[in-house]
Amino acid sequence: MRWLWLILLWALPAQAQESIVADLSQSRVAITTTFTGSEILIFGAVKRDAPVISPDPLEAVITVAGPSAPVTVRKKARVAGIWINTAEVEVDAAPSFYAVKSTGPLYDVISYTEDLRHGISKDQAIRLVGFGSAIADPVEFREALVRIREAEGSYLRLESGVSLTEEALFRASVGLPANLVEGEYTVRIFLTRGREVVSTFETGIEVHKVGLERFLYNLAHNQPFIYGLMSLAIAIAAGWLASAAFRLLRR
Repeated sequence: MRWLWLILLWALPAQAQESIVADLSQSRVAITTTFTGSEILIFGAVKRDAPVISPDPLEAVITVAGPSAPVTVRKKARVAGIWINTAEVEVDAAPSFYAVKSTGPLYDVISYTEDLRHGISKDQAIRLVGFGSAIADPVEFREALVRIREAEGSYLRLESGVSLTEEALFRASVGLPANLVEGEYTVRIFLTRGREVVSTFETGIEVHKVGLERFLYNLAHNQPFIYGLMSLAIAIAAGWLASAAFRLLRR
């Protein structure tokens, strides 16, 4: 019987594999004093070892995530006519920037189970742990964080933001805002069929300050005393110059 099963398995056609070949328009972003944002083009192709016969169309989801860090989210309430913090939740890790783009409505492209497994949506990208029992609904704090960062332009979601041609070529552009946090940004690409992930690809974008911006950042963090003296000297010099100019204008 075992030999019969082996023969049947051997006789079945091998399932075609789909993989991703992708690249970015730039893999390094330099933050200077005149930096106003940047746009990254993500493009690539689908590589197959054999034709794929499936009733489900090929779909794609692309995410771009900035460095993650803990965030404290507080809830305000009016008590005796004064707005005060009444509750708070410590978000274990939230990306400083997060963009999700797909070939269609997100949950038409992937299942909720696949979203949980891969952490694709913004809600799944935020780790919400360690809240106390006094918090009745911690999810509302995560939703509040998402709303705040969407208003800032740090969190983006664009359904139908990925172009997929003939189930072979794909492209999407992601705009990076001016208030980027330094660090490694992770780009992930997911191919799906029947709302199930069939292939993934991951690469990175390096974001760093350069020039005067880098010098001032390093000085402020590594030698804060010298940075403070320099700031004070600049303020005194600016005040003296303004006073001198004002006296000249009065003459």
